[in-house]
Amino acid sequence: QPYAIPQADVVDDVPTAFNMLAVSWSPEACRSNKDYPDPVHQCAANAFGLTLHGLWPNGAEGRHPRYCAAAGPAMKLETVRENFCMMPSPTLQQHEWAAHGTCGWDSPEAYFARSAQMWNDLNRPDLESIPAEGFTAAAIRDAFAAANPGLPRTAVYVANTDGWFREVRLCYSTTYTPIPCPRGLGTPDDQVLKLAPRGPQTRS
Repeated sequence: QPYAIPQADVVDDVPTAFNMLAVSWSPEACRSNKDYPDPVHQCAANAFGLTLHGLWPNGAEGRHPRYCAAAGPAMKLETVRENFCMMPSPTLQQHEWAAHGTCGWDSPEAYFARSAQMWNDLNRPDLESIPAEGFTAAAIRDAFAAANPGLPRTAVYVANTDGWFREVRLCYSTTYTPIPCPRGLGTPDDQVLKLAPRGPQTRS
């Protein structure tokens, strides 16, 4: 079925000033039921760690490009399969293409090709090795910066949901070079966060 665009959320008159690559902690999506987790494939065993939430064009101010064009028919099954290990939810894949991909790419395949290139170029740190008492936003930023030379810690926005680590949003220029996030870094450095564990039965 074609994706039904929520007309109230359309923002098609804002140019892209920079991009964010949102990298989620999958067990938190399964725990909180946010960000379109797939209960059968992603959450039944809950074995995924860091996964891709999406590649997001951002505006210079508070408004961001969203739903910039018709998303067309449902994504091809082959495209969903090719990107499933990176983004293990068909519903999320369809949403990210419609909400964000249409604001910079001509097809789901082009959008996910760029997303996959950035995802594959990113060294993803072992967040589970950080001791719980030291699991702060600063530790998360430091881990991503240490694993990725050229990625400044000021390019790592940390998001949480009620004190649970949700995701990092890495800031890039329109030519996909890491840049300091233009509108702050989200969770303060000194805030201690909880990390949802992998494995079944983690949703609260």
